Amino acid sequence: MQQHKTRIAALNSHPIQYFAPLYAYLNASDSLDITALYCSDFSLRGGLDPGFKQPVTWDVDLLSGYRSKFLGEAAKKRVPAGFWSLVCPEVWREIRSSKYDAVLLHGHGYAVNLIALVAAKSKGIKVMMRCDTHLCLKRSFLKRNIRRLVLCLLYKICDRCLAIGTANHEFYRRMFVPEEKIFKVPYTVDNKRFIKSSKITQEERAAIRSNFGLKRDQVVILYASKLDPLKHPDDLLRAAALLHHEGLECAVMMVGNGMMESQLHRLAKSLRLSDVIFPGFINQKDLPRILAACDIFVLPAENEAWGLIVNEAMCAGLPVVVGDEVGCVADLIVEGKTGFIHKPGNVAALAEALRKLVRDPALRVTIGQNCRARMEHWSFAECLQGIKAAVK
Repeated sequence: MQQHKTRIAALNSHPIQYFAPLYAYLNASDSLDITALYCSDFSLRGGLDPGFKQPVTWDVDLLSGYRSKFLGEAAKKRVPAGFWSLVCPEVWREIRSSKYDAVLLHGHGYAVNLIALVAAKSKGIKVMMRCDTHLCLKRSFLKRNIRRLVLCLLYKICDRCLAIGTANHEFYRRMFVPEEKIFKVPYTVDNKRFIKSSKITQEERAAIRSNFGLKRDQVVILYASKLDPLKHPDDLLRAAALLHHEGLECAVMMVGNGMMESQLHRLAKSLRLSDVIFPGFINQKDLPRILAACDIFVLPAENEAWGLIVNEAMCAGLPVVVGDEVGCVADLIVEGKTGFIHKPGNVAALAEALRKLVRDPALRVTIGQNCRARMEHWSFAECLQGIKAAVK
């Protein structure tokens, strides 16, 4: 007799490059049947990303391997923005008229998520919440306390809370979610694709560097994220300048676009940093090879929910230097083993971490190997185990 698969409706604002391969992986299991409900086709039609300050169309397949539904004709026009940007009344009928066993909600940032929650509960369908927030994210006193009251009630209504990591788990507990309702479903990327695509030859590595005007034997420090003040990309340039003054030669590649782009160009010039490359936005297919062509990855961010680019860098075998307010730190970064941690805004501490890695090629190799080993156990397989346990 064929085993019954648990039918899960996963509600998303739009197809997301991190979630789509996860849905395909879950759907390939013998116990789960995933249908993604999308409010917008924003990422397929190439809408303007406010963080990157340019239209972004992801160059990886976002729809294969699982069933998906776009919620109404308005999905072709909707653009995810604030809470009321996605109401999507079509979700009510979809959830109540279809035979789903559970609804998976990704956070509570849009009105449609609350509509879906009420629709599911009114039909007796189980609800799983998977948000990415944690206790270290900065909010005003008033907002923090009002939010606490609302979220305590919201999570009480949900049947399961899926923790993306340790910091997120602690957040649920602080919101009075009982331990037996929390299941570990880690924040992951498509490890298999990133590891495979980042395994390049020395000749390929040299060719990629040459295309960007980088020398074959330079130590290259990579930043790859939105050029946003909260991510502190300027701290990396200032730290690199300190190393240069000490005679430690290194190049910096600043991948991405954003509001700080012109400011960073001016800063690099004022610091007399000649080896700083600004290649702009790099899409998903090329990103693993760019990572593999570099030596060190840095994300000096504050107030960061997780930082999936850190997962990607670790899959590529790069040692990572990460701000201690980035949500992934508690689970992925072991000081001196898989990378180094510093306080955002502390340029001296960032420079000290980089100094160790720039000076020691053997340390870079060892930590890079440790990073890949860590990612073997922070993967889609652990997500499947967590969701299966949650619905059991």
